[in-house]
Amino acid sequence: MIDKFLTDEQDPKAVEKVYLRLADLLTTGEEIYYIAVQKKPLVNLLPDCIALTNKRILFFTAANLGLSIKFVDFVWKDIIDVFTKEEIIGAIFSVKTTNGAEMGVDYLPKVQARKLYQYAQERKEAEREARRLRDLEEKRAESGAVQFEPPVAYAASQPIAQPAPVIHEEPVATIPKPDELTEKLKKLRTLFDNGLISQEEYNSKKLELLNDL
Repeated sequence: MIDKFLTDEQDPKAVEKVYLRLADLLTTGEEIYYIAVQKKPLVNLLPDCIALTNKRILFFTAANLGLSIKFVDFVWKDIIDVFTKEEIIGAIFSVKTTNGAEMGVDYLPKVQARKLYQYAQERKEAEREARRLRDLEEKRAESGAVQFEPPVAYAASQPIAQPAPVIHEEPVATIPKPDELTEKLKKLRTLFDNGLISQEEYNSKKLELLNDL
């Protein structure tokens, strides 16, 4: 059962203790990814351990002369950075949280420290993406909460026929045509006065004009 956590020369007894303790700590859907075990030079009776799950990182320390084990855990969303530093003997792995707390373990086998760093970075990236998606959802929710006045529906109205412009025509003063009969009589009189026609011709022509009425 713990064989998959012994691939990088972890101490089997230490891994077993951590695994049994984790069995009581895992929440629904939580899975163990990796367990790293401290390897101090010379004496390594009560090594510290680090366990990574898909939800958090846990630091285990032996207590009561190895009779019990205590732990400190941090959920991934509270971890802002992870560090690893390789030294002559082993490596150091540490984390920094959003509230400024720092926690680490030294004398880790270098291969185990690298695996911790790799898995931690992957979880950080996944958490960063999940945070980005949550922020987007919150922004969408806030946008959807804004109330807008419904558009006013206007009934399609028929175009109003404009009344035809009234053209006021100024009355044109009619100039009465001169009476043709009067004109002819005047001409006839002029002819008679000038001696161009006789009295009889005048009277005869005048009678004809009057008969035309």
